[in-house]
Amino acid sequence: MGGFGLWRLDAAEPAGPPVQLVLVQGNVPQEVKWRPEERMPIFQRYLELTAAAARDAAAAAPASRVVVVWPETASPFLLAQDPEAGRMAAAALPPGAMLLAGSVRADWAADGTLRQVFNSLVALDASARVAGIYDKAHLVPFGEYMPLSGLLPIRLVTGGMDFSAGPGPMALALPGLPPFGALICYEVIFSGAVAPRPRPDWLVNITNDGWFGISAGPWQHLAAARLRAVEEGLPLVRAAQTGISAVFDARGRRLAAIPLGRMGTATLALPGAGAPTPSPAPAWLSPPCSASPAWGWRSGCGGGWL
Repeated sequence: MGGFGLWRLDAAEPAGPPVQLVLVQGNVPQEVKWRPEERMPIFQRYLELTAAAARDAAAAAPASRVVVVWPETASPFLLAQDPEAGRMAAAALPPGAMLLAGSVRADWAADGTLRQVFNSLVALDASARVAGIYDKAHLVPFGEYMPLSGLLPIRLVTGGMDFSAGPGPMALALPGLPPFGALICYEVIFSGAVAPRPRPDWLVNITNDGWFGISAGPWQHLAAARLRAVEEGLPLVRAAQTGISAVFDARGRRLAAIPLGRMGTATLALPGAGAPTPSPAPAWLSPPCSASPAWGWRSGCGGGWL
């Protein structure tokens, strides 16, 4: 195994596409994140950080496409459905740039009744057009939905409605960008279940690790994300609400990071894709796509359990 590792690290560095990444870490404490009076100040914080860093990235690499990445639920507004919020976010982008932002997404019936809510990644271009959406598939029990709903005499989920699960791993192919696999929060920990088919060129993990505070939790989550980059042989781009935001290349080397508990941005060229590590996880270790709710699983395709 040592010889294989040396051979893998000695291979030629894969060339990256002409993409400039801008990671934005707002460092919004969990205890103030959903206060109504904090919605606009939080949004303005992300807009201001984005405008400055994206402008500099575009100037530094004029031949590259700028991609800005916000963390999980970074937008306090329904970015895919709030036209004014979409216009404000787009105004912070340079021409031709793309924003990948964490946002809650809602689904309403024809009569205006709220039917479903999703924990989503929304792709927004510089003209405020929604270019793509990924809905989280692996939901957190007791955090995003209640297992055994209707049977347990308790409710721990914030709000009056459970989140709904998306269909599972998918590659988002956005105009002018190499296709990427989206992962929200701890979806990145499931070995062998993070890269959709057909295989994307990179992975994007958005997360809110503010729940952990300043502890070992964010570091453990970061280490799991790094392993997925090594297993899949794909660069992994990670934006975390309070940290640790980072970019790993296809060999798991950390190329950029924003420290835990800091507000800031990081700009870096997207690394190239490599070959996957042979057999990261046998398929028989993962449960089927539709697992029984009786066991507290709620998932789309791709395996993993909660």
